[in-house]
Amino acid sequence: MSDFFQLRENGGTVRGEVLGGVTTFITMAYIIVVNPAILSFAGIPAGPGTVATILTAAVGCALMGLIANRPIAVAPYMGENAFIAFGLAALGIGWEQRLGAVFVSGALFLIFTLVGLRGWLANAVPAGLKHSFAAGIGLFLAFIGLYETGIVTSFVTGMPPQALPAGAGGLFTAPPVPVKIGNLRDPQVLLAVLGFVLMTVLMIRRVRGALLIGIIATALIGGALGYGSAPKAITALPFTGGYDLSTIAFKLDITGVLKASFLPVLLTLFLMSFLDTLGTLTGLGAVADLLDEKGNFPKVERPMLVDALTCMFSGLVGTSTSGAYIESATGIKEGARTGLAALVTAALFALSLFFIPLIEPLQQLRFAYGPALIAVGVLMVGSVRRIDFGDLTEWVPAFVTIVMMLFTYNIANGLTAGLLLHPLLKLAAGRAREMNGGMIVLALLCAAYYCFGLPH
Repeated sequence: MSDFFQLRENGGTVRGEVLGGVTTFITMAYIIVVNPAILSFAGIPAGPGTVATILTAAVGCALMGLIANRPIAVAPYMGENAFIAFGLAALGIGWEQRLGAVFVSGALFLIFTLVGLRGWLANAVPAGLKHSFAAGIGLFLAFIGLYETGIVTSFVTGMPPQALPAGAGGLFTAPPVPVKIGNLRDPQVLLAVLGFVLMTVLMIRRVRGALLIGIIATALIGGALGYGSAPKAITALPFTGGYDLSTIAFKLDITGVLKASFLPVLLTLFLMSFLDTLGTLTGLGAVADLLDEKGNFPKVERPMLVDALTCMFSGLVGTSTSGAYIESATGIKEGARTGLAALVTAALFALSLFFIPLIEPLQQLRFAYGPALIAVGVLMVGSVRRIDFGDLTEWVPAFVTIVMMLFTYNIANGLTAGLLLHPLLKLAAGRAREMNGGMIVLALLCAAYYCFGLPH
């Protein structure tokens, strides 16, 4: 085992790998609760969706350990799941086509990785835009969490129809204010506020598994107050009954997404995933002292290959786009240095398949899992401090990226607007030499999104 994972060469020990793998699992186990809850809005049933989420994480972590030999966990992405569930809602497409888009984007990742184009495009994206992507997605997730928990709600909530403004033809017009503060006298809203504060305190104190602990604690308090229900069982066999994966596995519609109108969907999933993976690998490489003298992740093609294969697997079994998780940093800090830690994390995810009934009630409690979305958003928004505010050719595209994601309620609009505006401003400023071929290719793809796609 020591020779296979090259423990000595990478400065690792068996104890450190096991402890790191366990720590990573505890830190990111909230995805078992949150991801199926979000995807349920796309029509994917929670039971099979939970099995698909866990199975994808187990397979992705195992592949990362065996193929890339890196202490990096893989699971369905936060942000991408919101895009699948909410961002595509306006297109009126079923979950079968959404899963098809996940699979096709994974196949594109695989092709781009094998021919070396994925790394070329990733390195072409300006650093400021990369950070704005993370910040914008963070705010998007936080807004979803605020809305789902009722802390923020629609302006028209609680208003009778006759109080709504009507325009020509009796059609309702846009309200003067799109959103407003929720009912802070609602006990479930107050529970959500309490949950967020608890998660924040735990993160400040660097408690491992802060989000998962916060979700469970808030759920227990809510249960004691009469909200929610107790688990029907502690263990159950996966792939049977309400956890039968056959209801969503291999039900994806691939041919339905291979048309021009789906270009913005595929473009968005492609950009989100390869940028998420690049940023995560760079950040984790710095934590684990894996980067070379130029700041590049050595043999980056291997974890990118795992990312592509896991993404295709995600679409096949019935969940959203997957990739490397930044929470792996917690395991790295505990001593994880090789793929053995990823295998430990994979084993724990596989074991959790038999304890889904214990987890399932949490998926119905928005006041319990919603604060986790806000907390993850807080962590992601921190990337904004790395943007160069003194250079308007960098800050303006970054700002547009963030606000377009949030205020159009669509991640695709932010990504494409920023990538399109950045080279245009460089040209206008007479700084064309700061551009590269990859930026131009990405800008053309984004222009195609607005000209020929379905921006919404």
